[in-house]
Amino acid sequence: MALSPPECQGDDTNDEAARKWPLQTCRRRCYKLDVAREFSAGGVVVRRFRTGWHLAAIRPQGRGERTWALPKGLVDPGETPAETAVREAYEETGLHVRADVKLGDVRYVYTRRTGERVFKVVSFYLLRYRRGRIGEIPPGMEVEVAAARWLPLADAPTLLAYGGEKDMARKAAEVLAGEPL
Repeated sequence: MALSPPECQGDDTNDEAARKWPLQTCRRRCYKLDVAREFSAGGVVVRRFRTGWHLAAIRPQGRGERTWALPKGLVDPGETPAETAVREAYEETGLHVRADVKLGDVRYVYTRRTGERVFKVVSFYLLRYRRGRIGEIPPGMEVEVAAARWLPLADAPTLLAYGGEKDMARKAAEVLAGEPL
């Protein structure tokens, strides 16, 4: 009968576990206990032009000139993810939008400058343009956003920088495929 390592509960120096199982196995099982978690929401803001569907993209401050991303941010206490997506779209693009449907979640792990690892879940929504001028962001947001502009939705998979966001743009295009221009 094969035995599995015990839950180490953050203690990877347990002598019994070290004798029976490689220390690496115990660390691998326990790393999740020390990982911070973040929940964010964002959206694929779409607008129909004569030339077709476009999405609002941002160039985050401090990133390269070719780094285009979708607006997103942390869910505030008492706020739903859909409300966060609408708020972040306004703060980062200057556009007033309405939430339509949830497109999906993107999950990933990143490391903060302090070395702390963070497991992040970002819920993305299809957001419909209502009004506003892209790039006219509220005062103070220029510390986060270097630029905002409309990109053709069809080109989003090649123009957006992050894989999960490219997938969300594809999903938005699928939802909009049945709508007339």
